[in-house]
Amino acid sequence: MRNAFYHDFDFATRAPDRARSDENDYRTPFQIDRDRIIHTSAFRRLQSKTQVFLSGEYDFYRTRLTHSIEVAQIGRSLCARLQATSPDLGPDRFIDPDLVEAACLAHDIGHPPFGHTGERTLHRLMKPWGGFEGNAQTLRLLTDTIFNERAGMNPTRAMMDAVLKYKSLYPELDDPPNHFLYGDQAGELAFVLDGRAFPASLPPGEIRDDCKSIECQLMDWADDTAYSINDVADGISAGFLTIEKIERWAARQEFGGEEAAHVDYLLDGIRGEKVEARMNRKIGEFIAAARLEAVPEHFLSDATARYRYRLAIEPAIRAECKLYKKLAYDLVFRSHQLQQLDRKADYLITRLFGVLADFYIEPEKPGPNHFRVLPEPMETAIFADGNGEAGRARLVCDAIARMTDSVAAHMYRRLFDADFGSIVDLV
Repeated sequence: MRNAFYHDFDFATRAPDRARSDENDYRTPFQIDRDRIIHTSAFRRLQSKTQVFLSGEYDFYRTRLTHSIEVAQIGRSLCARLQATSPDLGPDRFIDPDLVEAACLAHDIGHPPFGHTGERTLHRLMKPWGGFEGNAQTLRLLTDTIFNERAGMNPTRAMMDAVLKYKSLYPELDDPPNHFLYGDQAGELAFVLDGRAFPASLPPGEIRDDCKSIECQLMDWADDTAYSINDVADGISAGFLTIEKIERWAARQEFGGEEAAHVDYLLDGIRGEKVEARMNRKIGEFIAAARLEAVPEHFLSDATARYRYRLAIEPAIRAECKLYKKLAYDLVFRSHQLQQLDRKADYLITRLFGVLADFYIEPEKPGPNHFRVLPEPMETAIFADGNGEAGRARLVCDAIARMTDSVAAHMYRRLFDADFGSIVDLV
């Protein structure tokens, strides 16, 4: 049965001549998008990238991979919830859960090693050449072929749009710390918008960033739900969030009755060793808080149904989500233990980037006896004809961003640790 919510505009790709499947393929265009994400090396590498605690430290903490799987489940459940409750949706007209799942699975594939610390460090180092942003890097992996790998997946327009949390280009903003696309991604943005210019009412920055397709809004709320709740659960499991710490923290806040009740509910769960069950129940409540609202007018609403609706969340649940984020930020992310690890990660990536910059960004061609620090295919791509300094820098950034935590740490040790480097260490 054809889903009337979508049509050819949503299914279009930037490379229509590049076959995505054969004529006998049983899958929909959005199922192909999802399957391509799952089978990429970028998705697999998320298993060894930090979510909150360094990957591999303990086997029950979430990594970027387990987080992305959880976000995908929440995203599909949100689609089911809206279809069951919205009078605008039905059996033959619905928000495609495969598309939302694909966006959820893909939303973090652009993240570098060591979580948001790695992202901030790479952005600082890449400022002379257009910065670094995890969301922009995700789009780059979806649309570009890097290091001769078939990383460019030729996604549908709707899929590209579903991961675009931000729609401002780096050159349009004044030294932004995050939330931008790379300047050379103007073509991808133009394709998503079908060549339309943003109206004056949507200037670059936060106002324009609110211009999201309904699938992107669903992915965003699924992500907020997963990390606001699960970061707290992992923080409790790791011993960062104890009853005493939470009570002292709560005493310093200016809480109303509902916020205090949420804190008491969490404390009771710790005392009764029921944190996992209680936080899982919260996920269901966050899903149930979502509803679909029609948008009166949007400059893309005549082209696609994806811009005719917004996702509305009950204010009380939004406030609860904000509370959990603040709790995790204050007591986990700002703890001296994690700050020490963040400092180490910043130092490690800075030194790796410095070595790669010496060999690959500054010289236009390698010398005859240069040290080969990166694999030959990467070197070939970096020094390809026509690559200027900015192009070489972007590929060096790609090389670091694709690393897992352990690969980055091992490379650092091989380069800088005099006691590391036997044949056993190289395997």
